[in-house]
Amino acid sequence: MKYLLLAGLLGAAACTSLPQAGLDGPAPPVAGRARMPAAVQANPSLTARQIIARAHEAAGGEDWRRVRTLYLEGYNIIRRPDGAEVLWDRYAMWREFTDRKSNAHAAEGRVRIEAWSGDALAMLISFDGETTYNQDGAVPEEVAAQAWASNFGFGAIRNALDEGWTQGRLPDDLVDGAPAYMVEITDPSGGRTRFGLRQSDFATVYAGFDSPRGWHERRYSHFFRVPGSRWIQPGRVRLHYDGVKANEAVWTFVRIGGEIDPSVFVISGKPDGPTF
Repeated sequence: MKYLLLAGLLGAAACTSLPQAGLDGPAPPVAGRARMPAAVQANPSLTARQIIARAHEAAGGEDWRRVRTLYLEGYNIIRRPDGAEVLWDRYAMWREFTDRKSNAHAAEGRVRIEAWSGDALAMLISFDGETTYNQDGAVPEEVAAQAWASNFGFGAIRNALDEGWTQGRLPDDLVDGAPAYMVEITDPSGGRTRFGLRQSDFATVYAGFDSPRGWHERRYSHFFRVPGSRWIQPGRVRLHYDGVKANEAVWTFVRIGGEIDPSVFVISGKPDGPTF
């Protein structure tokens, strides 16, 4: 009986190794490599500049590229190394952009990021064009530079065709399973940022760059159009450091081009509650 039982178990194990429904089948031969998405470069005549120009148009054209102000609101899911989840249920960012940008990973223009977990302040940092602040006041310049270097990078795609910037095409790849053109952008300061542009619609779905916390990657998805505009906003941004997901920002509200009171970017003390 035990031999029959063993044979039955071995038979069951053997069955699990058989091709299952939904699998892609055997590995393709060398001659079939072009049929594997992103295994070979698609549209090799497309230059990095042309790809980036199409990405600008897909995101909203010149209104998107040369936006003056931006306000985003949503929430943020923080992932701790032990797998625990922390929810920042109130999360907002104010941005005022400059015409020119020389360093993709430095604070330029004005910015404020504010987050709350229930009634507790979770994060507060701002830059008023000269000084960086947190809830305790002005932050030393070297500390501020470290903080902003992990928070800025996506904007490089906006400035990528400006004077002094260079662009290069990298091998195509898959981003979240979708074929993507990959490009590398070098800003006037020498900083490099890599971007993935989805081949089907030129949406910007990936950004990657070195940061003080390690190799930083952002993956963009859940795009939506801002009502009354051509602006296409990624609703979900997954942030990784050295390959490990750290958090997910989810944007639920966008306002573009409105006036922002300059005092928003100056912090004199810890707020009693959300300022938005």
